[in-house]
This record gives sequence, structure tokens and C-alpha cells, in this order.
Amino acid sequence: MIVVLNGYPGVGKLTIGRLLAEKLGGRLLDIHSVYNVAFALTEFKSPKFRETVEKIEAIAHDLVLKLPAEVPVVLTTVIAGESDWGDAEWGRLKSLGKERPPFCVVHVSCDLDENIKRISSPARDGHRKPRDPEMARRNQQQAKPLAGLDAPNLLLLNTTLLSAEKSATRIASWIEELKSKR
Repeated sequence: MIVVLNGYPGVGKLTIGRLLAEKLGGRLLDIHSVYNVAFALTEFKSPKFRETVEKIEAIAHDLVLKLPAEVPVVLTTVIAGESDWGDAEWGRLKSLGKERPPFCVVHVSCDLDENIKRISSPARDGHRKPRDPEMARRNQQQAKPLAGLDAPNLLLLNTTLLSAEKSATRIASWIEELKSKR
């Protein structure tokens, strides 16, 4: 099973992902685990950056495929709008999902005030995460659609009034519902 938490920065994907992986008895592959090597050693958005991310992603996906089939994998990402880079990255995630079904997509969101509060948190520094409230404003104003709207297993989750624990519990319950229908 692959569970992709897709959402803009500061909506709670990593915190929820950690709790969800624990609830499911699975593994977490956070986008920053993949991107931090590229952030540290290359110029952001340069061809070398993209090449580095793709190489790290390929290693990570290969390791995911070697895990026992019963071990769920939770991934966090932000893929929105249309771009060659985003489309290719989403295609790689969908391929991984085909190899380890079911492929479950959760769009994680929250309202602007909550997003600004979360993205501004100093705790984000330790993970090389953006902390710019203007980024939250831009993302919410532009509101490019998140990848995966056409996924057969899609949950839209607004976390504004939910703790990370309640969000992870809600996702785990949804996954159990999906499993019972199989």
C-alpha cells in the first residue's frame, strides 16, 4: 500500500505522516528526506537539483519495492498545477502505487490563518522547511489543484480544526474502509 499525503507547505503533512505510519505499522518517506540532499548540494530548481532528486527518489522507490508487501508506505509531497517536472514526479508516484496497491491519495489542506501559523513555526527549521507566511498566502490565493484528483482512492482532508492525531486517525479509518471493500 502506498499512501500519498499531498498538500501545500505548512498544512501538517509530515506530522500527520509520522503518526499515520505508526498507526498503520508502516514506513514514512517524507519529501524532505528526498529533497534535502539536493537542497544541500545543488542550486534549487537547477538541472542538477532535479537530477539529484530523481536519483534519490529512484533509490528510495527501489527500497520501497523491496519492503514486504504488507508494510504500508506513507509519502509526503507537494505536487500542484501542471508542469513537466510535477507531472513526471506524479507519474513516478503513480507507478510506485501500481506496484504496491492500493494507491491512496490524501489531499491535506487547512485555512489560511492556520496555514500561516503552522508555516511560521520555528520547529520547521530543523527540517529545512519553508517558513515564509507569504508562501502560504500565495499558495492559497493561486490555489493550483493538487495532483491526484483523478485517483480512485482519494480523501480530501481539511485539517484546520483537527489535531495531527485526529487527522491521522481519520486517514487510518478511511484506509480501513477501503480495505473492507476489497
